[in-house]
Amino acid sequence: MTVEPLMLLMISGGGGSYLIAMDEKIYQRIGADYPGNRAEDVKNLGLGWMIGFSFVVSFVGVFSLVPLQKVMIMDYKLAYPSGTATATLINSFHTNSRAELAGKQVGCLGKWLSISLLWSCFKWFFSGIGNSCGFDHFPSLGLTLFKNTFYFDFSPTYVGCGLICPHIVNCSVLLGAIISWGFLCPFISKHAGDWYPADLGSNDFKGLYGYQVFIAISLILGDGLYNLIKVIRITVKEMFNKGSETSNLPIIMESLDDESSRIVMEQWKRDQIFLKDRMPFWFAASGYVGLVAISTVTVPMIFPPLRWYLVLGSYIIAPALAFCNSYGTGLTDCNLGSIYGKIGLFIIASLVGSNGGVIAGLAACGVMMSIVTTAADLMQDFKTGYLTLSSARSMFVSQLVGIAMGCIVGPLTFWLFWTAFDIGSSDGPYKAPNAIIYREMAILGSEGFSELPKNCLAMCLGFFVAALVINLLRDMTPKKVSQFIPIPMAMAFPFYIGAYFAIDMFVGTVILFIWERINKKDAGDYGGAVASGLICGDGIWTIPSSILSIFRISPPICMYFRPSSSG
Repeated sequence: MTVEPLMLLMISGGGGSYLIAMDEKIYQRIGADYPGNRAEDVKNLGLGWMIGFSFVVSFVGVFSLVPLQKVMIMDYKLAYPSGTATATLINSFHTNSRAELAGKQVGCLGKWLSISLLWSCFKWFFSGIGNSCGFDHFPSLGLTLFKNTFYFDFSPTYVGCGLICPHIVNCSVLLGAIISWGFLCPFISKHAGDWYPADLGSNDFKGLYGYQVFIAISLILGDGLYNLIKVIRITVKEMFNKGSETSNLPIIMESLDDESSRIVMEQWKRDQIFLKDRMPFWFAASGYVGLVAISTVTVPMIFPPLRWYLVLGSYIIAPALAFCNSYGTGLTDCNLGSIYGKIGLFIIASLVGSNGGVIAGLAACGVMMSIVTTAADLMQDFKTGYLTLSSARSMFVSQLVGIAMGCIVGPLTFWLFWTAFDIGSSDGPYKAPNAIIYREMAILGSEGFSELPKNCLAMCLGFFVAALVINLLRDMTPKKVSQFIPIPMAMAFPFYIGAYFAIDMFVGTVILFIWERINKKDAGDYGGAVASGLICGDGIWTIPSSILSIFRISPPICMYFRPSSSG
């Protein structure tokens, strides 16, 4: 289980957009005449300090949520679709129980894995160059809805997630898409020129994009912090009352069939193995405190504008954000580490101000992103370990080994590309557009919250309160009512990602719903195998796709759609 953290560190530790945004190339791309873009706010990339920074910040997240692994995996019973798919694949190679059914499940998994892999390969030939070609941008619901991101993009991964995630999660995601892209975004767009300048780009935080990002953040924080406070309250109560029940936790219940005795015994065995080798609380707490102390001293040496007390403050609030991200990842399989990084970026940049706020904000973005992403990644691994009867302690150690490898291999790999190709240049093939977005957001943050578009903060407050109220309703109403109340965390994702992601997951849940009505036993036996095959096949294709990209082999066809009246 060391590959996931390795890939994680290659992104967030070695070649993250927030690091490229510090470089002089991006400063020049934006232009010296851009308000707030100062020549002093530049730190050119260097292999040495990138490796050092990776080692300093990347291990902290692993320790942040270890004490809550039982709550996230056993009490909440969160799906963690990628972790579940991995476990299903692993179990298919090793199971000896119920051999006939296991053999059929392996065959089912292999069939759908092959279909998913071949389909992803087929899609690649039509994806062209750029971000507007292929089946990923197929206007399946019409061009009008396509403009508001309502389309089915034929993603096996998200359809598979829809098969694994509970129906209420998928329906909540779709409801969030309807609210955000069906009503809210068109409504805000009508006020372009009044609430915000009409000529801004699609990724400018002073425009519509700012509303989308910060409203999503508000929903996520409202839901996440509510559940975190609830978990802390129940945990403290249990410490003084061992007999207290955990049924009040916001658990997503797994459906059980009539073979209750066998399932209960398997569940009991999983629970015992998972709990037996848990890391003790004192170890996780001391590890976190020790790494925070090292990071608080070291990070300001690498980034002087980021003062030690700002680093310490980031680490104090980081576990709460890590919980929010891990909870959301467990619901929908979307790891929004970048959005939590933007929270840290904006807050720290606004606190430091125009004199050094850009570099301080970008560095804080890296600190926060590393913590919350690594924590969610560890929970995915814990879910895999739980379902494969693996030791939680071995999963934890594997994560540490993977991160240590990533801290070296990630920056080295990125540095190879950085020196070999003209990354960040407007004339090169690797323009690094996200780096520009990060730097512009840091500039916006250094100018303060007053630079946000009109009514943005009021909307954020409204959605934050709405998330709290919805959670209260879920807890206070009877189960026969609360099971139909949407989950705010799941509703938030389409605000940031787009409605297409919700359409994909809803297709998966509709397939499972119909399947359960036709043959509930087959749906229970083979649904997980089908979903795992879809997710794994699509994931495997990323390897040859990346190799083709490295060798600059582009898809031969750009399948693009436009109205026939446009000629």
